[in-house]
Amino acid sequence: MSTDSGVHEGFPQVRQTAIPAREKVKFYQVGSYAVGNRLADEQLRSVQSDPDRYNSLTSGHRACQGCGEALGARYALDTAMRATDKDMVAINATGCLEVFSTPYPETSWTIPWLHSLFGNAAAVATGAAAAFKAKGSTTRVVAQGGDGGTVDIGFGPLSGMFERNDDVLYICYDNQAYMNTGVQRSGATPATARTATTQPVGPNPGNEWGQGKDMPRIAMAHEIPYVATATVADLRDLEYKVNRAMQFHGARYIHVLVPCPLGWGSASAQTVHLARLAVQTGIFPVYEAEYGEVTSVMKLRRPTPVEEYLKPQRRFAHLFKKGGDQEAIRRIQAGADRNIRRYNLVDDEDYDLATERFVEFEEARYGFRKPFDEFDEGATEQTDATSTQGEYSAGTQTRADGAANVKAGEGAGKADKQGQN
Repeated sequence: MSTDSGVHEGFPQVRQTAIPAREKVKFYQVGSYAVGNRLADEQLRSVQSDPDRYNSLTSGHRACQGCGEALGARYALDTAMRATDKDMVAINATGCLEVFSTPYPETSWTIPWLHSLFGNAAAVATGAAAAFKAKGSTTRVVAQGGDGGTVDIGFGPLSGMFERNDDVLYICYDNQAYMNTGVQRSGATPATARTATTQPVGPNPGNEWGQGKDMPRIAMAHEIPYVATATVADLRDLEYKVNRAMQFHGARYIHVLVPCPLGWGSASAQTVHLARLAVQTGIFPVYEAEYGEVTSVMKLRRPTPVEEYLKPQRRFAHLFKKGGDQEAIRRIQAGADRNIRRYNLVDDEDYDLATERFVEFEEARYGFRKPFDEFDEGATEQTDATSTQGEYSAGTQTRADGAANVKAGEGAGKADKQGQN
């Protein structure tokens, strides 16, 4: 038996050189802009950086160019499959996601997948979870639907699922209208946004003020084990939250903002950018909650004026024509500022301007000024003495843990409620 010395006849000898130490990885190579992030530590990498990823929603579907829902669904379901080691069933409500992914007789899904009616995805998922439990199976169930099938048509079954604390993760892909049937207004359509069923002209075009539902807060009111919001602007954050949700048993809810170029009247290349602006302006706060209490929020370094988010979208074009509707823009800004204060998205010393802006608007609207805290009736109180600061960093974001603390006298009651769940 001969020993290979590494030198072979007919081939030039290769000089052995020392392998240099691994260079320091820069943030831009692994941050939220770097989807693959193969340079990051293995435990911090995106699901999509794994060559053995599940490709739950594979190629061949017929989503529009720049579809935020297709992007969000792929990341969410791949993460859920990894978290359950492929032991999972997906229930899909009627809507864009179902239509573009399963044109008869084809499908782009590579996982166990079931189509439900428009408004009963939560009910079907509850039945599937009950059947698996009766059979002694550990198979997990994930339900998904758009904002129409979630906050409107499917609202009753979803609330029932929350109340019973059924072991289902429900993911809502919110594009803020019924996009599949022609961009009709839904309960998630923002004020002043034009749709096919809102006032096109007149003194107050677009969706009316005071309508709609804040579905994540409604889910929190049920005090279910886990509620979170996310966007397709930070896909690693979405992956983290789906993985986190699968660590709980009982009812869980994730609300994902997914811009729609067709319905929003935006460029297909701006999907991720608009989702990021929705977060940076405070219009769409990103946070986590457990048993009805906020546990972490995505902090804003410097809030962006809402105009930067509104202008690229044709559904808001009427706000900027012929001098624009400054009053409507000011009201939208006030709502964003209220979110910033409610969820403590910026440090207190940076919030003076936003607070004053909101109070001035309310004074002009109601004709008098009342204590600012009254505007947040029912919101969780923030106290410097009891709130704790922590960081979760995966090259993506900094989280402020323990951002919400219950009012004096409520703590014991909340603890008892958590024990029951």
